[in-house]
Amino acid sequence: MADLAVFLDRLTEANAVMNLVGPDSLPDFWNRHAFDSAQLLDLAPDARTWADLGAGAGFPGVVLSILLKGRADAHVWLIDSLQKRCRFLQTIVDQLDLPATVVWGRAEEQEIKVDVVTARAVAPLEKLLGYAQPYLKRGAQGLFLKGEKAEAELQEARKVWQVDADLSVSRSDPRGRILTVRTLRRGS
Repeated sequence: MADLAVFLDRLTEANAVMNLVGPDSLPDFWNRHAFDSAQLLDLAPDARTWADLGAGAGFPGVVLSILLKGRADAHVWLIDSLQKRCRFLQTIVDQLDLPATVVWGRAEEQEIKVDVVTARAVAPLEKLLGYAQPYLKRGAQGLFLKGEKAEAELQEARKVWQVDADLSVSRSDPRGRILTVRTLRRGS
């Protein structure tokens, strides 16, 4: 809890000078951001390695790395294409001594093998699946936090992708969804 509180303080400070999260969402940090991210651990309790694509403000990746801290072989890759966000993430990783590596680059170009690939608020699902495809090909499970339009996004994505996936209701907000992706191929 102490690490999450420090994270909230650093996020609040950084958000004043760069747009990491909507300022209206910070008062609901514990439910909207922390719990929303943390619920993914229950869906992959044995996963030790994670890749957070478009890590941005650190959701879900920083929260996951805080909660995985101290677990043997646990590691989270925080991948983002914007250098200023990577600098923010690196500050958090260093200050909290997290089991995480910040990667500045395009998610789909990384050659990282993980147990779970995740993302939140990165792109419409059709694009997000393209970013995640290399990780899924290497055996990762996909766990993606999506909003209330997740069903429509999944229908649209299925025009391009053959995806074996389920949608479940988020425990942090009944309007949100978690997309669990087991396999993915380009459609014919």
